[in-house]
Amino acid sequence: MIELENVAYSYGGGELLSDISVKLAPGSFHFLTGPSGAGKTTLLKLCYGALLPTSGQVRLFDRDVRSLQRDDIAKVRRRVGVVHQDVQFLDHLPVSDNVALPLTVSGRHADAANGDLTELMTWVGLTVRADALPPELSGGERQRAALARAVIMSPDVVLADEPTGNVDWDMSQRLLTLLVELNKMGKTVLIATHDLSLIRAAKAQVQARVLRISNRRVQLAGADL
Repeated sequence: MIELENVAYSYGGGELLSDISVKLAPGSFHFLTGPSGAGKTTLLKLCYGALLPTSGQVRLFDRDVRSLQRDDIAKVRRRVGVVHQDVQFLDHLPVSDNVALPLTVSGRHADAANGDLTELMTWVGLTVRADALPPELSGGERQRAALARAVIMSPDVVLADEPTGNVDWDMSQRLLTLLVELNKMGKTVLIATHDLSLIRAAKAQVQARVLRISNRRVQLAGADL
C-alpha cells in the first residue's frame, strides 16, 4: 500500500533520513519509534506525500509519488487518515462539524446526515460533546476527535503522530484500543511514538512490528510484539 525504497530526505543542507526502505502491507500494524528529532514526523509525511524524498522512491497504492498530479495527490490522501501531533481545529465550529470537515470539503457532507458522523462520534465516545467547541475539550477528547476526523472518509491507512503524547495513561490505553479496532477492521496502522510503555501494552491486543529510527536509518526493532 505504502512503500519507501532507498529513500533519503535532506533539510537545510543536512541529511535527516538516509537509505530508508519500509513497506506497509495491507492490514499491518506498525510502531515507529526513536528519539525526539530523529525524523519520525518527516517519515510519516513522506508516507502520505506531504514531502517528496530527496532521493529514492515512494509508492502510494502502487503509484510513484513523483508521478502524481495535484488531483491525484488529493485522491491518494483521501485513502490515508492522519492524526497530527499538533491537533488543529476550527475553534468557532462545534466538535461534530470539525470531525465532519473532510466530508464537507469533499462534497459528501450529506453522508453525515445518514449516520456516519453519529456512529463515529459514538465510537470515540464524544456524543455528549458533539456541540462543544474545541477549546472546551480536554486533551484526551481532542485526540479522540482528531482520530474521528482522520477516519471519517474510511481511509485504507491510518497514520498517527504521537497520538498519546499529551494524555494520561488511561486515555492512552483508550486511544490505543481504538487504533487496534481500526486495524482489526482491515486498516493499515502506523503509530509514531516515543512511549515504549504504549508499545508494550499493545502486546496483548495486536501483532505489530516496531521500526526504530537510529542514525538516520530505520531498523526493525522487533518482530511480532
